[in-house]
Amino acid sequence: MTQRALSSATVPAATRQRRKEARPQELLDAALDLFVEKGFAATRSEEVASRAGVSKGTLYLYYPSKEELLKEVIRHNVVNQIAEGMEIVRAFEGSSSELLGNVLRLWWERVGETRASGILKLMMSEVRNFPEIAQFWIDEVTAPADRMIAGIVQRGIDSGEFRPVNVDDVVHALISPLLFLVMNKHSLGACVASARLDPWAIIEAQIDLALHGLHAPAGAPRRVGKAKGSKR
Repeated sequence: MTQRALSSATVPAATRQRRKEARPQELLDAALDLFVEKGFAATRSEEVASRAGVSKGTLYLYYPSKEELLKEVIRHNVVNQIAEGMEIVRAFEGSSSELLGNVLRLWWERVGETRASGILKLMMSEVRNFPEIAQFWIDEVTAPADRMIAGIVQRGIDSGEFRPVNVDDVVHALISPLLFLVMNKHSLGACVASARLDPWAIIEAQIDLALHGLHAPAGAPRRVGKAKGSKR
């Protein structure tokens, strides 16, 4: 019996099964780290496999191409968070002001502060060279996230809590500062102490500015239906 066979035989079957079940997650973690460290184009599939402790052939059993691997990294780290956010929005019964603030804070907590934030940096720096990934990002991340924020703003308009605004423009105005904070985290803020920003302080300032700008004036008539300029 070879040393490898002997080693395999001495590992309990339950342990081997646990390792097999953990392998997809290990591959996704290794891919995320390398894509952010080196860039998507510069990372080779065998490097991902090596960091995860498996062969290149094993990697391809789970993810047939580097593009499919990146898509799954995005699904696992970002798409799933948006889906959870939508459930929170649907179940929320408080004011639209409170809901909007909660969602912006939650986004930073679950994406901006985590390893997943590196994916946004990756999209902004490399996606122009990968149109298929760009379309996937728009379909699976950008469009659903925009709809979620737009729904909150429209909810506030319909209840009379927010004044009528162009919802699409407001959505971009709300999301853009979060993307800026991610870029700072992964660029100047990562190497120059004086350039580091306090994301929580900036998010609170953003929420304060947004809500005071959105709130309907006292005594304003309640509006039912979509605001002028909204496409949703």
